Amino acid sequence: MRDFQRPGRSPVIAGNGMAATSHPLATAAAIDVLKSGGNAVDAAVAASAVLTVVEPHMTGIGGDCFVILVEPDGSVHGLNGSGRAPAGASAEAYRARGLTDIPEYGPLSITVPGAIKAWETLLARFGTRGFDALFADAIRYAEEGYPVHARVAWDWARQVDALSADEGGSIHYLVDGRSPAAGARHRQPALGATLRAIAAKGSRAFYEGPIAAEMAAVVQAQGGYLAEEDLAAVAADWVTPISTRYRGYDVLEIPPNGQGITALIMLNLMRELGVEHLPPDSAERYHLEIEAGRIAYSVLHREVSDPATMKVAVETVLADGFTRQLARQFDPARRNPAVAFPKNPSSDTVYLSVVDRDRRAVSFINSTYDAFGSRVVTPVSGIALQNRGACFNLIEGHPNEIGPRKRPLHTIIPAMAMKDGRAFASFGVMGGDFQPMGHAHVFSNLVDHGMDPQAAIDHPRLFWGEDGVLDAEAGISPTVREGMRARGHQLRDAARPHGGGQMIVIDEENGFLVGGSDPRKDGCAMGW
Repeated sequence: MRDFQRPGRSPVIAGNGMAATSHPLATAAAIDVLKSGGNAVDAAVAASAVLTVVEPHMTGIGGDCFVILVEPDGSVHGLNGSGRAPAGASAEAYRARGLTDIPEYGPLSITVPGAIKAWETLLARFGTRGFDALFADAIRYAEEGYPVHARVAWDWARQVDALSADEGGSIHYLVDGRSPAAGARHRQPALGATLRAIAAKGSRAFYEGPIAAEMAAVVQAQGGYLAEEDLAAVAADWVTPISTRYRGYDVLEIPPNGQGITALIMLNLMRELGVEHLPPDSAERYHLEIEAGRIAYSVLHREVSDPATMKVAVETVLADGFTRQLARQFDPARRNPAVAFPKNPSSDTVYLSVVDRDRRAVSFINSTYDAFGSRVVTPVSGIALQNRGACFNLIEGHPNEIGPRKRPLHTIIPAMAMKDGRAFASFGVMGGDFQPMGHAHVFSNLVDHGMDPQAAIDHPRLFWGEDGVLDAEAGISPTVREGMRARGHQLRDAARPHGGGQMIVIDEENGFLVGGSDPRKDGCAMGW
């Protein structure tokens, strides 16, 4: 039970359906779909479409999408909607330009957008409504305008210089050369027209014809490789989620090329090392999680890639023997200097969760990777193209070395927890490379420390920056900071909060849904 004299909010509890997203307008759109008879899949797509308009720096139709869906009968489905590198994007072509790393932004960072194909694939199998009905709110907000919320405005203001350098970015995402202020009305009529075309003709309107031709032409004019043939060849793939057993729950993640495997490695280490016995707000607990994270992320950056090029089996990495081997690197008294700090690029993402009255649970994530993706925006169609190619590398022979039609190592990961063969918690924590750490921390809050979904998400976070220094959110106490420094960690105040998250728990005993939404964003959970 929270302290009602302190700032905060209670979890939302309802019986007929619930949605939790990072923006109130998206949550409202999802609830409207549920109340009118649509299912959780329909509601999730409607919410995601709204988010591409009202959180344009965080997500977009020029990005990718992953989904975990659990049907009322307990059947589990995973969808990988990540796009591939263009056919012309060979490592040799990049090296011929004198590059040793993939550029973080610009035309050479662009991969094929997979989101629209993923939405269509998901709806075709499990939805009850089409794009024409589900895009209505998104189109209205794009054409008539929407209010810019506080966190959106704060993030947007940081991207003015990058947007000013791009023709489409200046046209569609700046107003008189400035980002819109909090509370201002912002319109995106070009994006509205693009959404109308997709609503009328399906994904073919996006991946073929004038819209696809413009995307390819804009990228190629700036020296990139994206071609119309790459867009026409897009596919979203049904996959079997991978899992681990943690404290009586089966925690599910999308398999590689996603980094969800990292969260499972972390949970295995936390289980092996007994994190549940440590007080939730103690230096001992944060030290264990940070060290387990560093170990798990080292495995990620060494081994994980497009599954076609991975050199180690997922089963090997998640095996108990491998976990025990990794756990030997943990010292409860000090930071292990032998474990490297992997480079963690910043990124921006939206995650949402929906559960309907039948207890169909959808864990859904959509992103253009960094803020406004590659910072290349199509002038006519208003599409911000993702920079997901920046997640590849140019290390010869590495499993994640860039290659034609290859999927990159991916940061965005939805999660789901099962109990006795039924969905228990649909959750996710956005925020680039922080996401596996966020999944492990939030789920541990829930099942190890008995927090409700809102409290589990609210709880203070700690994560490392690119230089290895730990960025401590304001809620990390002086006692924890002192204890971490005593164990050899360097800390500083975090300049920005770590990610954001949503969670919906299915309370079978009482017949209710219990939801929480991260105060680090503008969003909310709502039920009916």
